[in-house]
Amino acid sequence: MVSVRASAELETAAQWNDTRFDCARRNAGPAFAALDLGTNNCRMLVATPLGDGFRVLDSFSRIVRLGEGLHSTGRLGEPAMDRTITALRTCAARLARRNVKDVRAIATEACRRASNGADFLGRIKQETGFDFGIITGREEAELALESCAPLLRAKTGRALLFDIGGGSTELAWVRLTHGGPELIGYASLPIGVVTLAESWGDAGYCQDGFEAMVDDVVDRLRPFESVHCISQEIRHGGVRMLGTSGTVTTLAGVALNLERYRRLDVDGVELCRQEADAALARLRALGRTGLMQHPCVGPERVDFVLPGCAVFAAITKLWPVPQVMVADRGLREGVLLRLIRADKARHSGRHQGCRR
Repeated sequence: MVSVRASAELETAAQWNDTRFDCARRNAGPAFAALDLGTNNCRMLVATPLGDGFRVLDSFSRIVRLGEGLHSTGRLGEPAMDRTITALRTCAARLARRNVKDVRAIATEACRRASNGADFLGRIKQETGFDFGIITGREEAELALESCAPLLRAKTGRALLFDIGGGSTELAWVRLTHGGPELIGYASLPIGVVTLAESWGDAGYCQDGFEAMVDDVVDRLRPFESVHCISQEIRHGGVRMLGTSGTVTTLAGVALNLERYRRLDVDGVELCRQEADAALARLRALGRTGLMQHPCVGPERVDFVLPGCAVFAAITKLWPVPQVMVADRGLREGVLLRLIRADKARHSGRHQGCRR
């Protein structure tokens, strides 16, 4: 049976409530916005501070396939850039209706890798007003860890956090202390659901092709294992694994038999190894048509689910932990937490100055 979250984690999740509940609070105070432009998705999250976290006011996610064809051409294609601009105009219009105090917009692997990535970000600024900055793989890992830190509170030992993206997969090897998680090491591997889908095509739908894809990813993970000796730590016990990506949330939705994906049903649950393997097997057995019709997948994501499952299978094959915690949170949440913390620090500094 899928493990239930601890009460402290439920309280944290409640701070990040869904949009329907929070629309009534959209005038509660200054808002902060985070935009994440990835290889596959364009995402935005708008929130207002609440305690040590925040309350979500608005969210946006659209598959724009910015990295389409990048693997073979080394450039962002015109149709992909046009789709992205359209999505960002929608974001700009939604932000214009709010009292937004600060915005941070980040771009990841597609813009890092593309020869015309910087030029495209200039076009975005001219046409939408958003000033995107390309972040490093290390900052991706740090932001993912920051957003997931509440799920690792009051735990000790080690944790392996992974984020399966469109163009890259981030790994974070973490020391868990009572003072909070500390990043020991990280890796940003240039493999993601889009790059694997373009490299392997329909081969991933057959048994031999899927297993070959898994073995290919395992080989790419081995250098990280050789540096940090994670397998040895797992044999000694005390290693937790936490995944944050559409792949792991989809696996959780399948394991939970959700008729409709809902974040609060998934964020923070723990899947035992057997549950995760069974969910993966169910997805693979559906075939392309079945995946298109599945409520946790759909036609827009059908090409990317099995490549993501191959990365997940490779991670759990090389590092066989008993349970995997699922996090429906990532870069946007990490950006928001940093924005809010920086704003509080500025206010605190001004107040201290006034008292002198």
